[in-house]
Amino acid sequence: MRKIIYSGTDKMRELIKDNNQLLPVLSRFDIAFGFGDGKVSEICSKNGVDTDTFLTVCNFLSGYSYDVERISLESLMKYLKHAHASFLDVTLPSIRRSLIEAINRADTNEVSLMLIKFFDDYVEEVRKHLLYENDEVFVYVEKLLSGEKSDDFQISKFSVNHSHMGAKLNELKDIFIYHYNQKENDRLSAALFDIIMCERDLISHFEIESNLFVPAVERLERVLERKDAPNTASSNEEEPTAAPVLSQREGEIVRCVALGMSNKMIADALFISVNTVATHRRNISSKLGIHTTAGLTLYAVINGLVDTNEVQLL
Repeated sequence: MRKIIYSGTDKMRELIKDNNQLLPVLSRFDIAFGFGDGKVSEICSKNGVDTDTFLTVCNFLSGYSYDVERISLESLMKYLKHAHASFLDVTLPSIRRSLIEAINRADTNEVSLMLIKFFDDYVEEVRKHLLYENDEVFVYVEKLLSGEKSDDFQISKFSVNHSHMGAKLNELKDIFIYHYNQKENDRLSAALFDIIMCERDLISHFEIESNLFVPAVERLERVLERKDAPNTASSNEEEPTAAPVLSQREGEIVRCVALGMSNKMIADALFISVNTVATHRRNISSKLGIHTTAGLTLYAVINGLVDTNEVQLL
């Protein structure tokens, strides 16, 4: 039976055994291999990694419950920067070399050269986006962490749908498989498998940004706004409890639920896994205290996520 959630008392090797796709997470947190039977908290401490942030990322990627409020933004940004370097300096150049080697072993023609150019254009698009995050978004967050606000930028401006980036890589794979006629495909098959894994890795990376990084930054923005706001309330008045705030992705999922979409339909529409949709729905129910489709539909209408003419209220 799979675990409900990873904790600091678990052995690190148990996490990898449960989900071997967490291996890149260790690398991007700069956690050295050779950890034996060590516990997660011990290994994180030894490698200077915030345990709660590491566990939040691992739980999110494995489809388990997670808590954005436990995230250290400094630690998460370090992870994201390392992931960017891994994509740009290791993964994507390796795929390009594999594609060129596979094509060079067959008849090189104009079509094959166009496919390489398609890949190069895609890599350049990814490079520009990731460097924008490094040079603009992360710098903005670093200033927030030092208590410096900006009137020119908010994280909501960055909170965009990244799905087209994974979709474009998937499109290249499909072109090779269904339309590029070439024999002796062993090397090309290996290159295409690398593309598939890179596509999944990129989608997971962008989901971490949308569902962990952005909500954590939004929370920090609200904290700084409250500090700057004048205190007009009486000292013995209780502040009203803040309404739970959904992340952008959670809002998208609530909208889809209100439109009558199944988890599978939502996963296809948002380019995420069914397991990820289920995890989001558990977190949404926990935040809102709403567990029925009808209740979520009403919530979506009241909060402007859907229009009344789009749904049938029961």
